[in-house]
Amino acid sequence: MPAAPDVPRDLRSLQRLMHRALLRPLATGDRMQRRWMDGRATAEVAAGFVRPNDRLSSLERLEIYNRMYWFRLIDNFHDDNPGLRAVLGPRAFNRLAIAYLTRYPSRSFTLRDLGARLEGFIRRAPRWTAPHTALAVDIARFEWAQTVAFDAPARPVLTTAEIARADPARLRLGLQPYVTLLALRYPVDTYVIAVKQRDALRAEASNASVAARTTARVRRIARPRREPVWIAVHRVDNRLFYKRLERPAYRILAALQAGRPLPRAVAAGGRAVTPAQVQEWFALWRQLGWLCRRK
Repeated sequence: MPAAPDVPRDLRSLQRLMHRALLRPLATGDRMQRRWMDGRATAEVAAGFVRPNDRLSSLERLEIYNRMYWFRLIDNFHDDNPGLRAVLGPRAFNRLAIAYLTRYPSRSFTLRDLGARLEGFIRRAPRWTAPHTALAVDIARFEWAQTVAFDAPARPVLTTAEIARADPARLRLGLQPYVTLLALRYPVDTYVIAVKQRDALRAEASNASVAARTTARVRRIARPRREPVWIAVHRVDNRLFYKRLERPAYRILAALQAGRPLPRAVAAGGRAVTPAQVQEWFALWRQLGWLCRRK
């Protein structure tokens, strides 16, 4: 008996076909698209490699996995970007999520990397975030920095003795990989904190009694006004922190991160920086564990 058309002949081709089916964006109503990429009915393609049962057709069984894949990605995108979701609103945010995930489907074994390209996507396709694109870029950078701070590795911290033994003119300090320096146009740190606090209160209200829920107020967080800020996103004892920086301190840290020798990095802070300020900043950065050997 001849093989049915389009039946996969080995495990690899079956995996590829299933992969294509799962990654196809959902249609209206969160349903699987009814037409395959070549124009055939998706039901016809599904019947070639998925068996029906007494309750579901081949297409319906395949649709379950297609929907599960997309719901999981969107849920993760939703959880990783509360500030961006608050700025855009749920409908615009969902459109952005689908557009982004269609352009950049997950290629990693971990969902941790899902938002790695979000900032660049927003810059290249501003229609998904207009008229708040500049703010959206800042928030995307800030929220991705939190993922980096939580998951990036740590290198051995430089001790005072090691720094003292080094030639200051040639000393090159590194910053921990989990430290992200951000020069932002908006104070998104306070905005995202306010959003998270509001969402936490909302979650508490949803778990309370019906009477308590009826009196709960879900306040709207005003979008931040433009104001330049310099922030380091980092971790201490496996806890996430945001630290505001003075602009000269930010410039010194950025120069260190770029690999400049210590004297040139300090000079990047500007002529108005005093030795006492430099000493205070470096003492704090060493205490926080930011300074390490360059890789």
